[in-house]
Formats: sequence, C-alpha cells, structure tokens
Amino acid sequence: MTPQELVVRMLPPFGGWLALAALALPGGSPLRGAAVAVFLAAGPGAALVGLCGPALHVRSARGPVERRDPDFARRSDLLERLMLIVLLSTGAVMIVATVLIATHAFSGQRVLLALTLVTTIAAFCPRLRGASPPTPRTQKGSAP
Repeated sequence: MTPQELVVRMLPPFGGWLALAALALPGGSPLRGAAVAVFLAAGPGAALVGLCGPALHVRSARGPVERRDPDFARRSDLLERLMLIVLLSTGAVMIVATVLIATHAFSGQRVLLALTLVTTIAAFCPRLRGASPPTPRTQKGSAP
C-alpha cells in the first residue's frame, strides 16, 4: 500500500475522531455543527465504499447506445460512488441510532462514537477483491 492510499483510507476515521473532538466546542459553534454534519453525511459510507471499492470496479457503466460519450463510464462510476457514500452513511446513522434507541442508550455523542468506531474498523479491514471473469469451460476430450 502506498502512502497516498493509506492517507485516503484513513480520512473517514480521522473525520470521525475530529467530529468527536469538535464536541468540546460550545454548543452553538458552526465549526462543531459542520464537522459533525460532514462526518455523518459521508464518513461511514466512505469507509464502507472504500472497503468494497475493488469489487465495485469489476463492471463498468455502459452508456446509451445512441450517444457515444468517452467520459460517460468515468463520470457514471464517480456519481455511483458519491451516491453510495451518502446513502450508506445515512443508513448507518439510522441503524446505529435505532439500536441505541431500542437499548435505551440513545444520545448524539454515543451515535457519533459508535459510527466513528465502525468507520475506523471498516478502514482497517482488508479490501474486498473483485471477482475475476469466468473462464470458458471446455468439453471433456476437446482441445482448449
């Protein structure tokens, strides 16, 4: 792993720990609200999409038949990743908050702490590998 890959991989957990540190700021501080909102909107999803990244690259997007746009696949894959990041983050926030409500332990700080821990664990997990394309099977007795 290159140093650049390591930095990119550690950005979501760093954002979570930064958001936890921002809780020490006064309650109405815009910096506190911005740090927490940005992490909750993108942190857990970015770690989860990073975990599944190689598996997402197996199949590229296909453009419309009538228009040949050379950058369609790249932009489509980028948009797909951005939407997955936001939606996975929202889902993770909802699941963690629901679990904490069900256990009568809900607070904003606990939600943020739990999501930061999940994001940190996801960042340290090994990446999923993309499946290789299937090899053609030959019949018994025939040449490959």
